[in-house]
Amino acid sequence: MAKKSTSDGETPLMRQYNQFKAQHPNAILLFRIGDFYETFGEDARKTSAALGITLTKRNNGSSDSDLAGFPHHAMNIYLPKLIRQGYRVAVCDQLEDPKLAKTIVKRGITELITPGLAMGDNLLDSRENNFLASVHRVENKGGGIAFLDLSTGEFYVAEGSDEYLDKLIQNFNPHEILVQKNRLQSFTDHFGSKILCSTLEDWAFAIDFATNLLQKHFQVTSFKGFGIENMTNGIIAAGAALHYLSETQHDRIKHITKLTRIEEDQYVWLDRFTIRNLELVGTSNENADTLLGVIDHTISPMGSRLLRQWIMLPLKNKMQIERRLQAVRVLKEMPEHTQELQTLIKQIGDLERLIGRASTGRITPRELLQVYKALKGIKAIKKLCETIVAETQPQTATTIFSETYDQLNSCSTIASRIGRELAPEPPVAAGKGHIIADGVNAELDELRTISRSGKDYLVQLQQNEAIKTGITSLKVGYNNVFGYYLEVTNAHKHKVPGSWIRKQTLTGAERYITPELKEYEEKILGAEEKILALEQRLFADLVASLTEYIQPIQNNARLVAQLDVLQSFAKTAEENNYVQPEIDESMVLDIKNGRHPVIEKHLPMGEEYVANNVYLDTEQQQIIIITGPNMSGKSALLRQTGLIVLMAQMGSYVPADHARIGIVDKIFTRVGASDNISSGESTFMVEMNESANILNNISARSLVLLDEIGRGTSTYDGISIAWSIAEYLHENGRFRPKVLFATHYHELNEMAETLPRIKNYHVTVREMDNRVIFLRKLAEGGSEHSFGLHVARMAGMPKAVLSRAEQILKALEQRQSENAVTDPSPSMKAAVETATKKPEAGMQLSFITLDDPLLEQIRDEILNTDIDSLTPMNALLKLDEIKRLLNK
Repeated sequence: MAKKSTSDGETPLMRQYNQFKAQHPNAILLFRIGDFYETFGEDARKTSAALGITLTKRNNGSSDSDLAGFPHHAMNIYLPKLIRQGYRVAVCDQLEDPKLAKTIVKRGITELITPGLAMGDNLLDSRENNFLASVHRVENKGGGIAFLDLSTGEFYVAEGSDEYLDKLIQNFNPHEILVQKNRLQSFTDHFGSKILCSTLEDWAFAIDFATNLLQKHFQVTSFKGFGIENMTNGIIAAGAALHYLSETQHDRIKHITKLTRIEEDQYVWLDRFTIRNLELVGTSNENADTLLGVIDHTISPMGSRLLRQWIMLPLKNKMQIERRLQAVRVLKEMPEHTQELQTLIKQIGDLERLIGRASTGRITPRELLQVYKALKGIKAIKKLCETIVAETQPQTATTIFSETYDQLNSCSTIASRIGRELAPEPPVAAGKGHIIADGVNAELDELRTISRSGKDYLVQLQQNEAIKTGITSLKVGYNNVFGYYLEVTNAHKHKVPGSWIRKQTLTGAERYITPELKEYEEKILGAEEKILALEQRLFADLVASLTEYIQPIQNNARLVAQLDVLQSFAKTAEENNYVQPEIDESMVLDIKNGRHPVIEKHLPMGEEYVANNVYLDTEQQQIIIITGPNMSGKSALLRQTGLIVLMAQMGSYVPADHARIGIVDKIFTRVGASDNISSGESTFMVEMNESANILNNISARSLVLLDEIGRGTSTYDGISIAWSIAEYLHENGRFRPKVLFATHYHELNEMAETLPRIKNYHVTVREMDNRVIFLRKLAEGGSEHSFGLHVARMAGMPKAVLSRAEQILKALEQRQSENAVTDPSPSMKAAVETATKKPEAGMQLSFITLDDPLLEQIRDEILNTDIDSLTPMNALLKLDEIKRLLNK
């Protein structure tokens, strides 16, 4: 269509575009023009950069505008790239056939996609949740938070301090966070700006508005059934999240069926530092593995998503932990049942997201077939659980398997209907036809018969009419002007019955139509179109019937996901020789021959992991000071202790010979640090922030893992800080957390002499031929030095630098020993002067004082030679030996 400009110089097309763009100023508008999705202006520049496509110009009437676009069939390639880079996208489609449009083509926004509200498989990672978070903060008093996964229907709500909200944000890792417009800066000041934030007006964060919205959606009159009736800030956050769905045109949300309260006292506290330091689900090194990577043997995507949640939210309830451990033991001891379970789970697929797509009307025929297969699998899993319960009943009371058997619902009515009505091999998309099986709908069967037998009917009609009229040359034809016709040559036109209607005269023939022919023509020509329309209606009815079973199917999905995680634990335990931990309410942590679950999987072939014992309690051995060389394994020992405790309280077996875990409520780590240059924080500042967080939040049941506290500042500052932190953790009158404290400050070993619950241990090494061998075994007592020079030698430090460092170190140690009483801190300047001082007058070969180990070796060879007893031949041999040294 010609782009005629309006009076203001703007073409009708751009006027239409600008109207939609004004409705969604914060989104990239993909504007359908023919076979392309186009973007203009700033959107085009963003799109071009994000997708790596060409940026061009377009004349829009009064001026040129930047333009970038891609073919409509490439939407599934380009849209995910925009969403993953944090852009909101509004899709504006053509709502009518351009050929039929009398003016400009009618268009409308058909979808608004944000990073937190993505639904399609091409936009999502199947093994991760895609949470939208909504935060309502009361300044300096904490607030409420809600997490909503539109793809699965999960909806969680919680309240707490800013620290707790931050912890939950780290745990759930939302892709988008909703905040009040006028509090965005305050939010980013407290929680950072790395996560995409979207804003809503203040009125969307009002208690009355939220209450009405939530009660209307869930069809309840109070929130007591969800256990959140007193969580005002949480309700406000949840209401804002639900409102955001309507704002973004997500109005088909029947699969969001409940609000689940996150109770702080049910789960182990893992702050952002611990999640990062223990490398639970992600690392700063792309090539490094994580705990999730090692223990994830789940079969279904929904099982993998649940495992991630269990890792981030370990339990504190002894009974719940033991129920999981009991289930893992059963699966480990019944390999045949476990193998059958794995096969059935594979058949289930991602039922959780499939029912979510059914609710939103986005499910395809082939996905609906997968729902049918999943429901058949549910029935088989229910039977398997019954078998397991029967075989274990004498030894166990109510188990996860018995509850799963009771709660699984095979939904046989809808499963039978899907199996009966859906075609055995339906197409990927609903518009492709052959969705509904034969025998389901009489009209559909008739239309299919007409469509399939159309040619046969016409041949039969031609033969019948030829016999009746005696016109042997009679033909049936078709054209676009008047459809099907009967053609009679001029030689036989006198035989044409009077009921035939002449439509066209040719040179040697006449063409006619009959009422019967026209009636069948309408059936033939409209059959395919009617088939498609009727099939889509029948398919929509079938999907609508399925949505009546959303809650039981969602519950099935969660139960199967739980079984999937438990079989994953069993498989991991079997493959890696893990043991069942002993969980109790004591204050004891006792690990025998514990191993790091990730490191042991990446050892060279044939090398065994060096296992270690760790014992902590609150009466005799509350704090262990661990000294030893760098690279000796101190950090790995700290991390493996934290991981073993976390795995045990997830309900997993652990990498050890024995583990007794007194319930831990918080795990804190200060292991490794890096400069946070973007926010102006040095290594030392990061270290102090993490340490302050620990000291301000410890409890009696906390496990604290500290590595090299104070190394980011001067030696004596560092020793002072490390000493005072260890002393505080010991002397704190309210709490006695269990602590592993790795340090290279050997001075801290002296604390054990005056503080009774501090014990010294070291990681053993062996020196051989001026080399250090790391034995990585923990032993009682402190170590004398750090072997830093040995590590530098292993790293390939130049020999001259190493030699000079040894001289200075010896001088420092000598001065410290000499001045131990009057001045315990040796002067670095004086030590360097001593190490550099010339030999006394009269010493031979005083010119060899350079920092060169080769010259020093030659000096030693000459000084150790007895010249008086040296024969001329021996002298020549010694000189030749020195020459060979110089020629190396």
